[in-house]
Formats: sequence, C-alpha cells, structure tokens
Amino acid sequence: MSDAPFVPPPGDHPGDRLGRLFLRAFSVMDVAEPLPSFDAGAPAAEVEAFLRSRGLALVGVREDGLVAGFAERDDLRDGRLSDHVRRFGPDDLVPSTASLSETIRSLDVNGRCFVSVLGRVGANVTFRDLEKPPVRMWLFGMITIFEMFVTGRIRDRLPGDAWVRHVSPARLARARALQEERRRRGRDADLLECVQLADKAAVLVRAPGVAPELDLGSRRQAEEAYQRIQALRNALAHTQREIVSTDWQLVVRMADRVEQIAALA
Repeated sequence: MSDAPFVPPPGDHPGDRLGRLFLRAFSVMDVAEPLPSFDAGAPAAEVEAFLRSRGLALVGVREDGLVAGFAERDDLRDGRLSDHVRRFGPDDLVPSTASLSETIRSLDVNGRCFVSVLGRVGANVTFRDLEKPPVRMWLFGMITIFEMFVTGRIRDRLPGDAWVRHVSPARLARARALQEERRRRGRDADLLECVQLADKAAVLVRAPGVAPELDLGSRRQAEEAYQRIQALRNALAHTQREIVSTDWQLVVRMADRVEQIAALA
C-alpha cells in the first residue's frame, strides 16, 4: 500500500467550495434596484422632482423606447432630459451575472454601477445598496475565514502557549476575562480563541518566521490593516453602523482579494 497522503481531486478541497460560495452564491442581482427611466423628451424639472421625492440620484434616459443613457438628479435644473443625458461607459456597466466583488469594483471607479439585463440597462446599484444583508453576510464570512486562517497558523507555528509572549499583558488579561466568562456560561474555549482578531494578527506579524499569506506591506502597515479589518467586522456586527462609511477602501481591497481569502480556508 502506498504511503502517499490522500489528495482530494480538483474542485473538492474545502477552499474550492468556499471559493465557489463567495464568488457565485451572491451576485449583483441580490442588491440591485430597478432603474427608473423616462423618455428623453421629458421635462428635466419633472424628472428631478420625481427623483427627489424618492431619494434617488440617477435615472435612465429612454430613446426609441429603450434605455440608452442616464442622467444625474443634480443636473436636472431646466430644459429636457435629453439635454443632460450621459452615455454609459464600460466602467459603469456589469452584467446581471456579476459577482459582488465585481459590483464593488465598478462602484469604486466612479460611484455608480448599472446592471445590464438581456443586453439593456435595467437596474443599478448605489452605495446605499451595499448596506443590504447579502453584502454584510459576504464580508463577514470573508473576515471569519481570515480569522480562522490566522488562528490556525498560530497553532501550527507557535504550539501550546508559545504565542502568549507576543501579546501585551493588558490584551492577554482581556482574553482571559473573556475565557472565564465563556466558561461560566458552559462554553469550553481555549485562550487563543478569546484573543481579539487584531491581536492574533499581530502575533503573525511580530513572531519570527511566522508570516501571513496575504501581502500587507511592512509590519506597521500590516498591523494597521488588521486593526481596520477588526473595526469593519465590528461594524458588520452592529447593523446600525454603515459599512461604506466605516472603511470603503478596505471593502474594495477585500473584494479584490476574495479568491485569495477563500483559498486560506
């Protein structure tokens, strides 16, 4: 019998399944809203009043019965809608099959994202739409995977309590207090599981020979990035806080690295 370790076939590794989940389970259509549209000859002031009454900033402009461009509410002061029409650029459009990461990247370019359905624009996504549950679930899941990776890497490289010396006494005391609270509630958790994500990540940065797989720059830059990830997770856990205003650039960075993060599992 061969002593070679079992290797699962391509596509059957847990990381592969998680990759499919984060790349395909949620799409732009889970957060998009129908795009209202008016004929190009409509009075601009009337369209502006319509948009303002509904808290909308963009409108589709129809030519020959089909949406051929868009206009922004703040431009609609006078004249006809056709006087203010803008044409869709390649960075403005995503297909209806686009992933959330593609949607976020599109929004990051110029603050708007239109969705093409059957070859015509029929919906759009705004920053406000990114506060919806699918985006929060998607981001929280990626951060959870990242923390699982960090915890596992610490266990592999610094077994037992070897990691403890890399955490400040104050942070360690906080972790021990949380551990005691969990035990009081009948939950068995080891000390490492009670350490904050940013503190776990700091161990990876500071401990010799222990480095994360993600390229986050220098030690200082990496520690700042981990603090931002933890702050974003806290914002996601409290639904009254907006994730876009918390750290939009971090959201974009995670969208750019969704495949890399999923592969860490």
